[in-house]
Amino acid sequence: MKNTHLLLYIFLFLAVGIFAGCGDDDDNQMEMEMEMENEEEEEISRVTLSFTPDNGGDPVTAVWFDADGEGSGAPTIDNIELEEGITYTLNLELTNTLGTTDEDITVEIMEEDDEHMFFFSFTDGIFSDPSGDGNVDNRMDPLNYNDQDDNGLPVGLSTTWTAGNAETVGEFNVVLKHQPDQKTATSDVAVGGTDVDISFPINIQ
Repeated sequence: MKNTHLLLYIFLFLAVGIFAGCGDDDDNQMEMEMEMENEEEEEISRVTLSFTPDNGGDPVTAVWFDADGEGSGAPTIDNIELEEGITYTLNLELTNTLGTTDEDITVEIMEEDDEHMFFFSFTDGIFSDPSGDGNVDNRMDPLNYNDQDDNGLPVGLSTTWTAGNAETVGEFNVVLKHQPDQKTATSDVAVGGTDVDISFPINIQ
């Protein structure tokens, strides 16, 4: 009888251990899947910049296009040409063209704006407002964001820029960071995954 009780206790002990182990494995698997989902980057093959002048002129459009995604082909990049002293509203459109139909990634970013933020850097002197060289190197540097998420933090699908002096030539860098559960008032380009990091040639006429 004692042996029967002993065997029963051993069986129950092993069963509890197995079930607990399975529960831990399931929890670990779920955590890993959530981490992978959070770290997953958007598939973006075309980025369109539209600078609309406040003087009623035609928009200035520049497109970055990577036809084969991570393939061997180099992307095409348009030159940005702006007029001295003119203020522009920049709107960004992001698209995944690699599937059977084009996917509008802009909508996804708007829906998950609390997880995304655009950062910008540019050659000093290209713009008179914002001044400086952008907020890629320092999050606190001035940028004119027109849109915010539900937490009051900037997104960057819409921004405002005033062109600097004519005959100024340089680069305009656009960086999109994916920061799920990481986006704060101080989170910078070192935080989260990078969905976009593109440099456009730019000149002021």
